[in-house]
Amino acid sequence: MDLGFAGATAVVTGGSKGMGLAIAESLGAEGASVAIMARGRIALDAAAAKIRSAGAPEVLAVEVDMSDAQSIIAGFGAVADRWPSLNALVHTVGPSAGSFDDLDDAGWHAAFELGAMSAVRSIRAALPQLRAADWARIVTLSAHSIQRQSPHLVAYTAAKSALSSVTKNLSKSLGPEGILVNCVCPGTIVTASFTEVLKDTLALDGLDSSDPHDVMRWVEKTFHHPCDLGRAGLPEEIASVTTYLASRRNGYVTGATVNVDGGSDFI
Repeated sequence: MDLGFAGATAVVTGGSKGMGLAIAESLGAEGASVAIMARGRIALDAAAAKIRSAGAPEVLAVEVDMSDAQSIIAGFGAVADRWPSLNALVHTVGPSAGSFDDLDDAGWHAAFELGAMSAVRSIRAALPQLRAADWARIVTLSAHSIQRQSPHLVAYTAAKSALSSVTKNLSKSLGPEGILVNCVCPGTIVTASFTEVLKDTLALDGLDSSDPHDVMRWVEKTFHHPCDLGRAGLPEEIASVTTYLASRRNGYVTGATVNVDGGSDFI
């Protein structure tokens, strides 16, 4: 299936690792030129090489701190200097975890800066280029936890819920301009950082944090959040859905909140 990315341009925030990198590689493989934004020049350059290898005609690696409004403006300014128009913006950035008792006001502010305001600022900065394109799409990554709460993710989930709401609202305001806006809600996804952070924790139960089935066994035992497929997901499974929603081929899906969670009770 031709998704219509030939000659297209796309920005992926948080594109140097995990789901963001998988999405950027998928966009590149479909023929889009891709700009990735993240902190850390070494990680950005390594990610850019992978995206080029996937087939992207052009890759821009832009160092941006998504918690800093001016850094976001500067980052999108650098993209605008290279490309006069932009076909797709995919925003994947999110805050860290934390329970209610662990979070002070600064922690809550930090969660909303990364979980919601980074998206607001990125979309605001990208809109002139999106409006200049023949077709344009925006996809944000929220989280399955906005429908299935966990005490360990209270501020994370609150910020991601705000992001989902903003995304839905923008689909209404930008629809008349032909800009389609959707939200993807990943379930438990086995990324390299997930595997590393939880390696010792899962090992205590004799489980492998890189094994999607073992990860879901741990999630079900710890959080009582099973999924119908009995395993966690992979970054490329988020990328495939996101790539379609960000594509020219998607001509009629907008305002959707799409669960990619291996099957749950939520609609």
